[in-house]
Order: sequence, then structure tokens, then C-alpha cells
Amino acid sequence: MTTLALLAASLEKFATEIRALQKTEVREVEEPFGAGQKGSSAMPHKRNPVGCEQVAGLARLVRANALASLENIALWHERDISHSSVERVIVPDSFLALDHMLARFTRIVKGMAVDEARMLRNLELGRGLVFSGQLLLELTQRWMRREDAYRVVQGHAMEAWKTEGDFAARVRADPEIQAVLSEAEIAEVFRLERYLTHVDAIFTRVFGSAQ
Repeated sequence: MTTLALLAASLEKFATEIRALQKTEVREVEEPFGAGQKGSSAMPHKRNPVGCEQVAGLARLVRANALASLENIALWHERDISHSSVERVIVPDSFLALDHMLARFTRIVKGMAVDEARMLRNLELGRGLVFSGQLLLELTQRWMRREDAYRVVQGHAMEAWKTEGDFAARVRADPEIQAVLSEAEIAEVFRLERYLTHVDAIFTRVFGSAQ
């Protein structure tokens, strides 16, 4: 029962990510939406991720059933049958729920719409903020004290965050950073393609030859 609950929780984790990415203001990923399908009853423009919401809801049920199975461990004497009435409900219900969750989420993934242009646009909205972690690493690898590197990077990041300014431009103009990193090295920190180099290899390693 706990194994079923863990499987259900994994599906909920994936489904929750899709729900977050399908928000109107994000809209990087969407679960399948058929012709004529209705979205929000109050907001016609809104495409609710109803499939992922169902997966997330059923995961709670399976987890709750796992808790009931743990409560069934302690029985009186050689074994009373107080567990029996519980198991007759939670075992078949959990298998049926998880089977439905797997089937529904498989359909969601197969028909999922991915908007790469929107992803890039959202990344660029931060004007380089997403690269602050790598900049911190680069500075410490060039022997800048981590406390100093964190102070410099965070200072520029927080100011860019508050003013919606250009984090990358602030970094390039900082003499303290220029003393450690060359213009080419700074440019490499902010080059998005650098972080995608091994994506195909990682997918192949995880999924093998699966189509």
C-alpha cells in the first residue's frame, strides 16, 4: 500500500508541475484540450488542467489509504479481524485509482503541448537573473571568497529584481567582477545554450531507446 502511495505521489508531483506551467501567466505547457471542450465555467479564456487536477486529488486518496493500512498492523492477540473491513475497501480502491491515474496521465503526456518560445520568453523576462547561481560558482572557482561572491551577485540580483532591471548588464559593468572574469567568461555565464548541451544525452540515459 505504501508502494502504491509513493507511485501516486510521483504522479501528483508531475501533474502539479504541469498545473503550475499551465497557469495563464506562465503558459509553457498545457495538457490536451480538445475541440469544443469547455474550460473555466466563469472565465471562458481559461483552460483548466482538469486531468492533472484529478490525478493530484486521487493521489491524496491513495496516500490516505496507505495510512489506513499502517493502522491495520497492530492487531489483538494472534490476530483479530478489525483490519479486514478496512482492507476490503482500501486495497481494491487504491489499485483502481492508481490504474486510472496512470492511464490518464499517460494520455496527458502523449497529448501535452509544449511552448518552447514561451519558455524562452519567460526566461528572458528576468533579464539574466536565472544565471545568478552559475555566476556565483564561476566567481568562487576563480578564487573569489564565497562570502564576497555572494554579496556581489546578490546585490545586483536584488536590485535588478526590485527595479526589473538588466541583471546581466549590471554584472558586466561591475569592476569587482571584471577583476575576476573576462568579458568572454561573463558572456559564457549568460549563454543559455551552454546549459542545454547534455539534455539529449540525459534523456537517452534515463529513457533509453523508448519512443
